[in-house]
Amino acid sequence: MKTKKALLIVDLQNDFCPGGSLPAPEGDAIIPVINRYIQLFLSENLIVFASRDWHPSDTLHFQEFGGQWPVHCVQDTPGAQFNPSLKLPPSTIIISKGMDPKEDSYSAFQGKDALGVPFKDILGQFGVEELSIGGIATDFCVKFSVLDALSSGFTVKLLSDAVTGVNVKTPFDADWAIEEMKSSGAKLVTYDELRRQLSGASFAEYPI
Repeated sequence: MKTKKALLIVDLQNDFCPGGSLPAPEGDAIIPVINRYIQLFLSENLIVFASRDWHPSDTLHFQEFGGQWPVHCVQDTPGAQFNPSLKLPPSTIIISKGMDPKEDSYSAFQGKDALGVPFKDILGQFGVEELSIGGIATDFCVKFSVLDALSSGFTVKLLSDAVTGVNVKTPFDADWAIEEMKSSGAKLVTYDELRRQLSGASFAEYPI
């Protein structure tokens, strides 16, 4: 398996999609594009990671305990499951975060796999140097994951056609987050651009 590049899908869970308890308005609209990226990375024999919020029911992250957010993505509830339209392959490595009741844990770099191995350590084990990142929400978990990846020395490609924000403060929160990620060193790409850039890409079109 090639290990220099990997895909990170951030928090495409039911509670963050329309009908969930904390939805991004376009949360489900990016899923067909994410699925194309998944197929692209699989065709190149590259690793796919998927992060998820995996909160305990009692956490300072939630409003009833002094936090900012309504209850969402509680462990083992339907809202915490990945959206059923998301076509994750069996080989996907799941990164869970938000399990510490005293922390918000927006970034995938605060998460761990099923064996408790930190995300950064897993990337090191596989020799990953470049992350392509998309998902929900541009202005929170995507942004913090991108910034942590950059500060940890990874090259980051932000999938500009596969992110969406919640814009809880202003209608421009997601736009400002993208500018912050760009100024920090992230490179914005679209599916067609990344397809051309991936080493050995077959240039085949993947159906939505």
